[in-house]
Amino acid sequence: MDMIEKRLRKLGILGIISLLSYTAMVVFSPLAYPGYDWMSMAVSDLSAVGAPSEALANQLNALFGPCGLVSIMAVCVAAAGCQSKVFKLGIYFFAAMEWVCNVGYNLFPWVNDAPSSNPQNIMHLSVTVLVVVFSLASLILIAIGSKKEQIHSLCLWAIVCLAAMLIGPVGTALLPKAVFGLFERFSTFSAVVFNAVLGFYLFKGRLTTTQ
Repeated sequence: MDMIEKRLRKLGILGIISLLSYTAMVVFSPLAYPGYDWMSMAVSDLSAVGAPSEALANQLNALFGPCGLVSIMAVCVAAAGCQSKVFKLGIYFFAAMEWVCNVGYNLFPWVNDAPSSNPQNIMHLSVTVLVVVFSLASLILIAIGSKKEQIHSLCLWAIVCLAAMLIGPVGTALLPKAVFGLFERFSTFSAVVFNAVLGFYLFKGRLTTTQ
């Protein structure tokens, strides 16, 4: 293993740090939001403009975006040497999702106590649609491509995260609003967890160009 590849692999740890930062925000930010009900309220409500927990949520979530982006870009570099074009396209789609997620939500955070018709909230929802589309497409492509690359465990992870991502919108659409927050977390965590999984596989050398 050359020095460049060794350093590249170490960047995979940042994907796990990204997950830990996001988890800390989801778990601890409600402490600064009196009356917050995680079963019925969205994660984005915690960092919404004007929310009581906005400052704490942004502090706890500070490493989520930067670490996640560095990790997935390192994964893109490593995956460039893989044989399956489907696998590489899936990785690139996932990276595109990460960029849309981080840039889009920072540009258009949800406005607390404003209707969905608020222009900024409309843009926030538009970003969410793009994130979901890129996420679903990438997970399907990675699930198919990882089998061709003989990385069967990653295929399983992609299928599990894909299922969790689909459970989210189905649950929020069909079940009472009292459990909206619960099922929304299936969707949000599925992408964050899978980014950490890709980072772990990079760290272990499963995605390097000389595997």
